[in-house]
Amino acid sequence: MTPTEPASPPQSVPPAGEEPRPAPEVRPASIRDAALLARLNDFVHSVHARNRPDVFRSGAAHAELVPIFETHLAREDVRAFVAHLAGRPVGYALAVIADRPGDALVRPRTFVILEHLAVDPRAARTGVATALVEAVRTAGGREGCSSLLTDVWDFNADARAFYEAAGFTPMRHILERSI
Repeated sequence: MTPTEPASPPQSVPPAGEEPRPAPEVRPASIRDAALLARLNDFVHSVHARNRPDVFRSGAAHAELVPIFETHLAREDVRAFVAHLAGRPVGYALAVIADRPGDALVRPRTFVILEHLAVDPRAARTGVATALVEAVRTAGGREGCSSLLTDVWDFNADARAFYEAAGFTPMRHILERSI
């Protein structure tokens, strides 16, 4: 993937009496964006670490994250995007194209899995997350994907509400029980 120059965004229509806000600009991410994605990941990781400290490590692990993102961004099956608002990077999405062969039980299918979606809380409700999800959906469509999947932690009511408003519907539930 190579970054492209973002087009001039349309202005969003503000409520009466407010100045127009620029729409987010979304571009494909490249391996050169690994450190940026590691930094933007803090916005979502902190929510996870606060709510599930038994699963997620607290504190930034940028030195460890950058090579992980470099590896992801170098993969042929990964599609990643960075969103900018007023010229400032404010979010990213990382997705994987999955091509599953059929077998005796399931039909063959190709789909895209949204594995990461992170947005700076200061850019909440500006269309950034929606624009990133749409970029992933469009990329999946170009790859012949039949659907876009993601998962969300049960504690994250805001994310669940966003995904439902974006047209996602429950597909299955993963349950946990301590041993």
